[in-house]
Amino acid sequence: MVLVVFLVVTVFPTFSQAQGSAYAVIDAKTGRLLVGSGAHDKLAIASLTKMWTAVVVADETKLKETTRISANAATTEGSSIYLKTGEEKPIDVLLYGLMLRSGNDAAVALAEHTGGSVSGFVKLMNEKAKVMGLKDTTFTNPSGLHDDQHLSTAYDTALMLKIAMENKELRPILMAANYKQKGTNWENKHKLVRSDTKAIAGKTGFTKTAGRTLATYFKDGEEEVIVVTINQSNDWEMHQLLAQNAFKQYDRVQVIQKGSYDLPGGLVVNVEQSAYVLKKKDEQVSHLLVLNRAKAKAKVARWDVQINGITILSKKVNIERNE
Repeated sequence: MVLVVFLVVTVFPTFSQAQGSAYAVIDAKTGRLLVGSGAHDKLAIASLTKMWTAVVVADETKLKETTRISANAATTEGSSIYLKTGEEKPIDVLLYGLMLRSGNDAAVALAEHTGGSVSGFVKLMNEKAKVMGLKDTTFTNPSGLHDDQHLSTAYDTALMLKIAMENKELRPILMAANYKQKGTNWENKHKLVRSDTKAIAGKTGFTKTAGRTLATYFKDGEEEVIVVTINQSNDWEMHQLLAQNAFKQYDRVQVIQKGSYDLPGGLVVNVEQSAYVLKKKDEQVSHLLVLNRAKAKAKVARWDVQINGITILSKKVNIERNE
């Protein structure tokens, strides 16, 4: 009995769960939830909000543009990169200040530049959240300052980091351990990004209501996972243990191979890119090809990859008729 208990604890490390706390570990490539506790509970996420602020800014503006800092931005409460009213700042520099130093003043300046106003930007944040599948997220500001309606989940927040890391312009900002230029020297507040070679990106957060919040992107060889914790006091250790555990339990396997496949009825499926997922050895992979029979001349179909009957990956594939 002692041996069994030891093995369970070793494979699935347990952590004290305070009320209003949660965590999620996802496959960074597919977004599949690998393990979690309260992963879909709506909670305050504090400055992890800024990952989505960065996504919206990068999608809507050019990073080499400059913006004039308003008095509203310069006097924003909370963490700051000490912007001054009337000064001109490049968008990319503000993004470094947003992500590395969690500047609330940078968040407001970026919001005003991108959305015309903070309220206009918040509207963009919520619209993009809905489009990108953040089903349990509502934003009321670009910084994560407390508001009773400003809520997300550990799972949705992990998706935010996944989406942010898929942006080629944002990726180097998210991965920066520090930023040094023209007298500016910012160190990333996320100490694992500075010290753990497998932690390649992330974001910190804290408010009295949310507690400590943390998002980390881990990479071990070809395997990549994202860990998010909300209201966890031992978050640094917890992130490393959860990532280590995921890398031990899951293998990266190819589920779709690039190439052409013959189907009944003279149809040919052409796959332009191979696909990989993280899976446990005992999990069963199945495939489902969805054709739109109502559109006989349709040249595109959907290839679903399922694990234990649940779709975790969908790819558009080209369909041709073999004459």
